[in-house]
Amino acid sequence: GPESTNPLAYRYYDASRMVLGRPLEEHLRIAVCWWHTLCWPGGDAFGAPSLARPWHEEGGDEMAQARRKVEVGFEFFAKLGNPFFCFHDRDLAPEGTTFAESCQLLDTILDEVEAAMERTGTRLLWGTANLFGHPRYAAGAATNPDPQVFAYAAAQVKHILEATHRLGGENYVLWGGREGYDTLLNTDLGREQEQFGRFLSLIVEHKHKIGFKGELLIEPKPCEPTKHQYDFDAATIIGFLRRFGLENEIKLNIEVNHATLAGHSFHHEIAWAASEGMLGSVDANRGDPQNGWDTDQFPNDHVELMLGVYEVLRSGGLGRGGFNFDAHLRRQSIQPDDLFHAHIGGIDTLARATLAAAAMLEDGGLGEHLQQRYADWDGALGKSILAGETSLQELDRHVREAGDEPQPRSGRQEMLENLVNRFT
Repeated sequence: GPESTNPLAYRYYDASRMVLGRPLEEHLRIAVCWWHTLCWPGGDAFGAPSLARPWHEEGGDEMAQARRKVEVGFEFFAKLGNPFFCFHDRDLAPEGTTFAESCQLLDTILDEVEAAMERTGTRLLWGTANLFGHPRYAAGAATNPDPQVFAYAAAQVKHILEATHRLGGENYVLWGGREGYDTLLNTDLGREQEQFGRFLSLIVEHKHKIGFKGELLIEPKPCEPTKHQYDFDAATIIGFLRRFGLENEIKLNIEVNHATLAGHSFHHEIAWAASEGMLGSVDANRGDPQNGWDTDQFPNDHVELMLGVYEVLRSGGLGRGGFNFDAHLRRQSIQPDDLFHAHIGGIDTLARATLAAAAMLEDGGLGEHLQQRYADWDGALGKSILAGETSLQELDRHVREAGDEPQPRSGRQEMLENLVNRFT
């Protein structure tokens, strides 16, 4: 409870607590990510790895280390009590000397994962393919100038999409880690857009072929590692999907830190995706306003998350999606229990934001003001404009006949901000 001083206790997250008619666990559908939690060694561009995990030992048996990660990972999930996890293919198993060997190695570890899922009841929120780490993808995967790389990436996605289906995954995520450019001097924008569109269409086709019922999701990010990425933000992706007729096939996985890198707020990106009916899932993390890159820190400010969560609740929830923590420890956080503190704090922050957002939704003050502000659009004039039943000439006549100038109305921003603060 909120009065607890135990640093390993949940203070706000009670999985069975009813919120807006559903248990809190069902609203949040929390997932731990495999890559940052179990794979990140604590290195950065300026320093060597700082986390002494047993499976990071150089020269060790990579498959034995992969099995150890499965053992430790599912023990960690059970202790936290989170219902889901998510992963890249290369998080689970090492890359082989051939594509066929890579698939075989992954399938071997999937046997272990499947058994652990059965044993613990932990489920897969989403799987994805690492199409950015290997040097073959230095110039992109789907947007690579070499069609052989495109083919390799497609085969890799096919395998991990089928693996996600095998494990009962709720979603499959596409992050275009290097789908973009560093300089226009060597980039054909039109060609690369067509390649990317065709790549996504192939994935949609195969999803239906194998009977995968989960959602396909794209994760927006404006830059890093490339200078400019084609999946810049929610609006860019939605326009791209509509261009290729995929708007009913793919939704969005919104990340907090990616939103801020794009110059937006988390609130904005969630609201935009929700307004288009394309909100799928959320990576809950944060950046640092004094750093200009993707710092992937655990969320610790419920006020920062609250308005975004409010839009999630207002739109009916995430469906098959959930909240995963695409976040890693700070490089100096080297004690094993730091991993628990990070996730417990993140889950508690998210739970507190959800409770506040739900209370604000139940209060109805924001919704009432919004309805009042646009009420005239439900009148005769507003309806005729939106229905395409009036022309510029008719609107000109309407203004001349009305006589009086329309008067500005207050946006009431300060009052609404004070209203929000009542719930924080």
